[in-house]
Amino acid sequence: MLSKRCSLSIMKIYYFALFKYDINNHYMSLKKVLVVCLSFFCCFQLSAQTKMSGNPLFTGWYADPEGAIFNRQYWIFPTYSAPYNQQVYMDAFSSTDLTNWQKHPHIIDTPAIKWAKRAMWAPSITEKDGKYYLFFGANDIQNNQQAGGIGIAVAEHPDGPYKDYLGKPLIDSFINGAQPIDQFIFKDKDGEYYLIYGGWRHCNIVHLKKDFTGFLPNKNGELFKEITPEHYVEGPFMFIRNGKYYFMWSEGGWTGPDYTVAYAMADSPFGPFKRIGKVLQQDTTVATGAGHHSVIHLPKEDKWYIIYHRHPLGETDGNARVTCIDEMKFDENGFILPVKITKEGVPAQPIN
Repeated sequence: MLSKRCSLSIMKIYYFALFKYDINNHYMSLKKVLVVCLSFFCCFQLSAQTKMSGNPLFTGWYADPEGAIFNRQYWIFPTYSAPYNQQVYMDAFSSTDLTNWQKHPHIIDTPAIKWAKRAMWAPSITEKDGKYYLFFGANDIQNNQQAGGIGIAVAEHPDGPYKDYLGKPLIDSFINGAQPIDQFIFKDKDGEYYLIYGGWRHCNIVHLKKDFTGFLPNKNGELFKEITPEHYVEGPFMFIRNGKYYFMWSEGGWTGPDYTVAYAMADSPFGPFKRIGKVLQQDTTVATGAGHHSVIHLPKEDKWYIIYHRHPLGETDGNARVTCIDEMKFDENGFILPVKITKEGVPAQPIN
């Protein structure tokens, strides 16, 4: 809301402009009157208050958020944070400016994925040839004798409904010690797609076929290459900035206050990745357990946002997680500056 003083000033300008128009309408056109009034109004409004997103972004327990931009809209695809036997569907959220979010309920659920029985989580999404491919983990398998792993669903629109793409998991076993969870679909600058995934302190990268039905060998002839950096636990994410590959991941325990995000940089998506340091962690005056993130890059600008989950102060349930956003910045050498987690979030930012 505008201050009372600002409102009175705008009213005075408006009536003065109308008066000038009435007594001397050849002096100022009505169009110019309206432009002057609107300009003063915008200046006073911006100086009085900047609209902020606030944190969390929306109500409810949501974790592992995947951020994306589709059709000039921001999208967030999170895990529904609940006990594994209740974690059987996913919602999505969309916004035109990062501050007003629309909920799209149950874009996918276990009835649509016959082999998924429980624990659907950590979605990752990409658009390809007019269709939307949602990668997810299901069933939380603990060994190679259990059914489950990483699957793919497909839809005509970002908000679904999604249906099973393969009819079975894409990856259904432990390879290089990596639990088949926390998948991230990465599109390289040459248009090739890779899946980066893994829990239990191991991370693999695999080159996907163009139709996402299987894998292609890398230059060394191997399908699954381990790229695990120091202290890696889970939640991988990758992006490119100024020709460098930034690899990010979560460390610590997902239910505890020490959950954090760290990163490394390399000249290739295959690494090697040497850990540089932490960029996201708790602030005991704001929230705890800040981790399992994604990144949104504003098109044609060097503006970056980190989307992540955290535990509100006072919450002891590990599933009490909320989705938040803060700005992510870089220094002059390209290193990521430590992110300050906030209650305010970020200013409104329409996509131009």
